[in-house]
Amino acid sequence: MSISQKDAENIWHPYTQMQLYGKAVAIVKGEGACLFDEDGKKYIDAGASWWTNIHGHAHPHIAQKIFEQANKLEHVIFAGFTHEPAVQLAERLLRILPPSQKRIFYSDNGSTAVEVALKMAFQYWHNKGELRTQVIAFKNAYHGDTFGAMSVSGRSAFTAAFDKLLFDVIYIDAPVPGMEDEAFAQLKNHISRHITDISSFIFEPLVQGTAGMITHDAGALEKMIKLCKEHGIITIADEVMTGFGRTGKMFACDQLEVSPDVFCLSKGITGGAMAFGVTSCTQKIYEAFLSDDRMKTFFHGHSYTANPIACAAANASLDIFESENTFKKIGRIAGQHEAFVQQPAIKVNDNLTVRHLGTILAIEIDAGETSYFNNIRDKAYHFFLERGIIMRPLGNVIYLMPPYCISEADLEYVYGMILKFIEEDLR
Repeated sequence: MSISQKDAENIWHPYTQMQLYGKAVAIVKGEGACLFDEDGKKYIDAGASWWTNIHGHAHPHIAQKIFEQANKLEHVIFAGFTHEPAVQLAERLLRILPPSQKRIFYSDNGSTAVEVALKMAFQYWHNKGELRTQVIAFKNAYHGDTFGAMSVSGRSAFTAAFDKLLFDVIYIDAPVPGMEDEAFAQLKNHISRHITDISSFIFEPLVQGTAGMITHDAGALEKMIKLCKEHGIITIADEVMTGFGRTGKMFACDQLEVSPDVFCLSKGITGGAMAFGVTSCTQKIYEAFLSDDRMKTFFHGHSYTANPIACAAANASLDIFESENTFKKIGRIAGQHEAFVQQPAIKVNDNLTVRHLGTILAIEIDAGETSYFNNIRDKAYHFFLERGIIMRPLGNVIYLMPPYCISEADLEYVYGMILKFIEEDLR
């Protein structure tokens, strides 16, 4: 039996209706921006394996550092103990994060990084003797699949089965083009009405990923963060997707003049090699948990908190940013995206809405209704897969978020197939 056949008999895949899509493509090797299946077919990983792989598959430096660490120390409890990879990584992250960030808390993935941030915010107010249980979030947000993360995400098909189990959230519009003033007015109104109840404001900075790579203005977001800070509301930047170069800067919030209080990081943090999560915070938040009263302890942790091998992979990924002129690659991809969207077939097509920022490019096809379940999704997915491109459209939104090492030729090939798909689909 092939790997795919054995998989079909034993495995339940994420975000997959197994009755309709039971057969998975078995990948046996990765190299650079490409993956190879068990039959030897090559695929360009246009979505960077769920937005995680930033330096390329099987990167030799990351692989070597993982190997070295696995031969030295694979894991140790992180309550009361520490190790060099965790300390080194915390020091390096705090050097590249905004100066406001002073402490690093480790977890396992993007959802848990968000859970940590929310619990930090809730308990911050609890430790100060205030009961603040309301969170402000953007409509159509996506922050993860654990219960706290689902709660602050927009209500959708992803949460429908669990809606009655989720805590209430105050939703406001994101400051997308044309909605900047309205979004700010909504935020200001809710703060004036609920100031003693609001613990935090959580947001995906500049790009709402799962919503369809919806972009919003840095200045408008900055204004909203400043308003929250004026009222003592903790601001949480979910940089799980946007972090580590995706928007053209190391972090999306580097494009703001004001820094949020908390950052959530994952996905690209290890170069796509290991599951890992980080939540950073200000000294003010950290100090709210310092006390002779043990009940003010932050009671949160994971069995694999600060796993040494994952820390080694993250450190190796940061090495690559320094040694391979990664931001030059990011700039080159951004430039190619810009040139592509200027082509008449894209620019003057009234059936398309184009959004791009840094290495992210999204093309929304006018299909009457924007929906994750739009039929264009399946048609596009199979179209690109047959042509050696791995792309998971968000309904009628096809997007690119490639590894930074993707060649100009491979990226041009993907552009060509996008043009072909649009021509065939809209014919």
